[in-house]
Amino acid sequence: QVQLVESGGGSVQAGGSLRLSCAASRLANSNACMGWFRQAPGKEREAVAAIDSDGGTGYDDSVKGRFTISKDNAENTLYLQMNSLKPEDTAMYYCAAAAVYTRKYGGRYYAGGRCPDRPGREWYDYWGQGTQVTVSS
Repeated sequence: QVQLVESGGGSVQAGGSLRLSCAASRLANSNACMGWFRQAPGKEREAVAAIDSDGGTGYDDSVKGRFTISKDNAENTLYLQMNSLKPEDTAMYYCAAAAVYTRKYGGRYYAGGRCPDRPGREWYDYWGQGTQVTVSS
């Protein structure tokens, strides 16, 4: 069973930084499309960033230039570096991974490990339990 375990959340003031980590077990993150999502109280879970097996990345417009997604294949860990945090970044942050096989999304086929452009929740198969990020003004 694939397991994803997030850590690194906390409380910071606006303008501060945090780095989230997601440790993966029974899944080689070097082969998988992985992503970060967030969900604020009363809102839908939304995509923040994604990274594919080749290291290609994509970001939601709200975090471009402030957040950086990366991975350490040797440690099988996914990261999200968050800088210049704003109160509106307050949410529970979730790590997600897609199973590695060729499949169709949005009318196109993607080889295992590749991420579609801005993949939604339905693309991912495995989820962590989340880590809370709170940004105060």
